[in-house]
Order: sequence, then structure tokens, then C-alpha cells
Amino acid sequence: MAKLYEQEESNSGINVISSGTMITGDVVCSGDLRIDGNIKGNVKSRAKVIIGQSGIVDGDINCKSIEVEGNVKANVTVTDLMSLKSTANLVGNICAGKLAIEPGANFAGNCKMQGMKADVHPAAPAANENKPQ
Repeated sequence: MAKLYEQEESNSGINVISSGTMITGDVVCSGDLRIDGNIKGNVKSRAKVIIGQSGIVDGDINCKSIEVEGNVKANVTVTDLMSLKSTANLVGNICAGKLAIEPGANFAGNCKMQGMKADVHPAAPAANENKPQ
């Protein structure tokens, strides 16, 4: 019975906030979310969030994956893929599993990739490369 409930919850429909709509407050959903309107508040989804070209979000975003085409002023936490399209404007910090930024996208903030080991320094030489012989 529990598995059926989990399936129904994960297969929630697509939620759309249309252009011309303004929401003040937090938005929480379990399904996909498309934002073409304006949200002043936090957004939390267990699925994919798409912010269209006319979409504006001013608040923190937490989701599985996100595609940004519009304007975002937020700290964004994504467990999987974050994609900034060429029309995207993002001001805030990013924490993502994977990040794709198209040429033309604007991003101001810091980025942390999840899953990277803190003790790995790719630019550092291997431990035995510079040992005297």
C-alpha cells in the first residue's frame, strides 16, 4: 500500500504559474513546476522546475533539477542537473550535482558542486610525482 502512495505522489501533474500571475509566499509541490509568472518567496519541488523567459523568482529554490530561462534572484539547491539557458539571469549561490551554462547566460554568485570530494585538488600533482630520486 505504501508503494502505491509513493507512486501516486511522484507522478503528480505539471504545475504551471502563467505569465501575468504574481504569487507572494512559498510554493511547495511534489510534481514538475513551470514558472512563467512572478514568485516572491521560496520554491520547493521534489521534481523539475522550469523558469520560462518571462518567469521571475525572488526567493530560495530547492528541487531535483531546474532549467532557467528567466530571472532568478535566489540561492538554488539542486540534487541533479541545473541548466542555465542563454536568456537566464541568476543572482545567487548555486549548489548542484551537475551544472550546464549556455553562452549568453548571466550568473553572479558562488557555485558548489555536490558530490565532489573536498580533499581532491585536480591541479595538485600526484603524491609521488615530485619525490626526489
